[in-house]
Amino acid sequence: MADPTSVLLTARQELARLPPVLDGLLGDLDPSDWRARPVAPEWAPIEIICHLRDEEVEDFGARIRVALEGGSRFTPIDPERWAEERRYRDADPREALAAFRERREASLGFLASVPPDRLTAAVEHPRLRRLSGLDLLVAWVAHDRLHLAQLSGTLARLWATRWAPLRADYAGPIPYGAPGG
Repeated sequence: MADPTSVLLTARQELARLPPVLDGLLGDLDPSDWRARPVAPEWAPIEIICHLRDEEVEDFGARIRVALEGGSRFTPIDPERWAEERRYRDADPREALAAFRERREASLGFLASVPPDRLTAAVEHPRLRRLSGLDLLVAWVAHDRLHLAQLSGTLARLWATRWAPLRADYAGPIPYGAPGG
């Protein structure tokens, strides 16, 4: 079993890293690239940011609270549906990033108040069995990194497409293949 104090401290440090990384990656992104998808089913940068913004409140933090409060089940979430229903592609990029930053700060404040040993409390998940607060904390950091990889791949594809027929693939395989290919 992982030490709850170590997991909490390390996860808080890692979670604090994402907002400045996003600012660096997206700070001067071309306005048209915010809404461009690398290929049809993949998300555009604005959709990824809106997803992170909403997950911040409705997924990880909320689920850790359920575990801490002794709850017996999690509120279902549907991020794919949210992207369409909440019209992520129509969102203002600056507002979405600012909202994510604010929500992440609130999450970090919340996590600073959590007694580490309480994170061993678990809730039954219909697909994954029991998830403890520690499981959710580790998954939260992994979620950040997965979406950072997704965003990086999207930006690489958009860059390569922008400058085609120049050979960006000299750098290595560009994620998502060629548009339409």
